[in-house]
Amino acid sequence: MFKKSLIAFTMLLSINANAQSMADADITVQAAAGDVYMLKGPGGNIGVLATDKGLLLVDDKFAPLAKKIEGAMKGLADKKLKYVINTHYHGDHTGSNKYFSHKAPIFAHENVRNRLSSKAEHAVDSLPVVTYKDGITIHLDNEEVQLTHLPTGHTDGDTYVYFKQANVLHTGDLFFEVGFPYVDLKSGGSVKGYLKSVKYMLEHTPDDVVIIPGHGKLTNKESLAAFASMIEFSINKVSKALASGKSEEAILAEGIGAKYQHLSWAFITEEKWLKTLVADLK
Repeated sequence: MFKKSLIAFTMLLSINANAQSMADADITVQAAAGDVYMLKGPGGNIGVLATDKGLLLVDDKFAPLAKKIEGAMKGLADKKLKYVINTHYHGDHTGSNKYFSHKAPIFAHENVRNRLSSKAEHAVDSLPVVTYKDGITIHLDNEEVQLTHLPTGHTDGDTYVYFKQANVLHTGDLFFEVGFPYVDLKSGGSVKGYLKSVKYMLEHTPDDVVIIPGHGKLTNKESLAAFASMIEFSINKVSKALASGKSEEAILAEGIGAKYQHLSWAFITEEKWLKTLVADLK
């Protein structure tokens, strides 16, 4: 049942997004800092760098939203789209790849291309065309956009994107500001790797960085640090329970504890989070 719930996660996101009439869905724009903006709507959060020399897009939600995303970008700067970045391969972050690939090259970690190309329904023109092992830097106008791969976190292809001049961090799904994270164990993710990735971002970005999370509201490093503390607490709690011989049923009955129960949300409930921890740590 646990495996089915994980497999169903992306499907649930897609179903949920399609259930909201995409024709009526809004793409809202919020300034982050400098020339960087966050676009919100169904699916993962988008980052946009809007300069006089062109646009850069971080993630692109679902395919039916492509033209709305493009319209929102053009509203910031009516310039050519120069680059697209995929932070990982999940459909709520790569769904509009096919549309935007005809306008600009897509950059991603090599595992993103591998996983997207392994899907039976994939289209060749939806695949990243520039891939890397550890990272790459893109220079656009006065901005330096640093792409860094962190292994075995949310998936095995996660990239975080740091806009150096604007001091803005796009975490992809290495940060769920909305609550408990989804760790895709079937796609190379791990809870300990996830924590290590979050700590890496904390250690390698300034204290006053503005953060665009994969899901949730525009936030800051204090919020990311609290997220890391929750994951570490969860890992320690479940590891100790397993070491003492407790069953999954007993761990679920005990729960995560009052401090973090409120982080349950639509797709990753307290039960699903605990099941993920048990599956990965046992």
